[in-house]
Amino acid sequence: MFTYKLFVNVSRKNALTLRITYRRQKAELSLGFCVSEDELAGILSGEPSAKNRQLASLVAIWLGKIEEIKFDLLKSGRAVEGPKAIMDLVQAEFFGREPRQERVDDRLLFARYFTSFAESKTNGRTKSIYLATMSRMVAYDPDLAEKRFEDITIRWLTDFDDFLMLTSPSQNARNIHFRNIRAVINAAIDDELTSHYPFRRFKIRPTPTKKRSLSVETIQRVFGAEECLEAWEVKYLDFFKLSFMLIGINVVDMCGLSEIVDGRIDYIRAKTHKPYSVKVEPEAMSIIERHRGQKGLLDFSENYTNYRHFYQNLCVGLRSIRDKMGLKELTSYWARHSWATIAASLDIPKDTIAHALGHGGNTVTDIYIDFDQRKVDEANRRVLDWVLYGRR
Repeated sequence: MFTYKLFVNVSRKNALTLRITYRRQKAELSLGFCVSEDELAGILSGEPSAKNRQLASLVAIWLGKIEEIKFDLLKSGRAVEGPKAIMDLVQAEFFGREPRQERVDDRLLFARYFTSFAESKTNGRTKSIYLATMSRMVAYDPDLAEKRFEDITIRWLTDFDDFLMLTSPSQNARNIHFRNIRAVINAAIDDELTSHYPFRRFKIRPTPTKKRSLSVETIQRVFGAEECLEAWEVKYLDFFKLSFMLIGINVVDMCGLSEIVDGRIDYIRAKTHKPYSVKVEPEAMSIIERHRGQKGLLDFSENYTNYRHFYQNLCVGLRSIRDKMGLKELTSYWARHSWATIAASLDIPKDTIAHALGHGGNTVTDIYIDFDQRKVDEANRRVLDWVLYGRR
């Protein structure tokens, strides 16, 4: 009977390739992914890297299908002409149609186009999110490889949502998958591959995020908790305090800061790709001086592989502080939400709060009106005076 092997085809830009060998003859099929040999070794050994976990799930499904083909051939005793004929069976099982048809219409297959769309993403995090959606769709619909765009109906989406609810009760978490599906279908429509659009009637409705803000009194307690903490916890408390003082700057942006110019921190916000500017108040500068970095402005993440590794440790540190202080929750997000809530309690205008949080600049009016940054600076000073000194 035939044998098979997955390998990295270096001559084809590290394409993940399946090789079928039968009677000393070979046939090969590119599977549409590019990986290094080390990455493939991790996938096959059951220890994939974080970014390849979804691909590992797909590989496991594909290998299972090949084993089923081998078993069916052994059970039926059916003769095959050679490895190309076996590969035809594999392609039909993987992608839902015979090779000759696939070469003409393969982009009309939803799963194939979805995978190609995901692989086109240069941001590894974005790619892994799309592949996570692919993994969940395959788990729900084992015949997904055979589906065309027209098969992704409102009923299919509704049933998929019911399937996701078994493991993801959060509507907002499930919405990530549906936004990915919608983005792929929109791209296919732009490429004139389909006119089918089930999202006209299947609506993605987010649920309000629960408030994650602390009262002024609680923030004051957190800010003054240094004496009851261990040295390693103080570092993460400083991060939380600095995030609050810089109007809720998030982890990736904080770790990417490079310098202070004319008393301000200017950066491009990673989430929105928009320019952002914060005046550095003396209290924030005091924390910055304690954590000056060698490569960037701050040293918080310099001893970690990347900001995500630091973020994981930050979560551990904040949980420890939370438990010692008897709080219900404390994460880096709470700094941002708390700043906004306290600003609102001081009757700072909503437009100023929105601009301070980076929510401005989205309307035609905003294009023609240069928002007075001094309003944001004054708002932040008022919030800090209230929290740090009790002066309203």
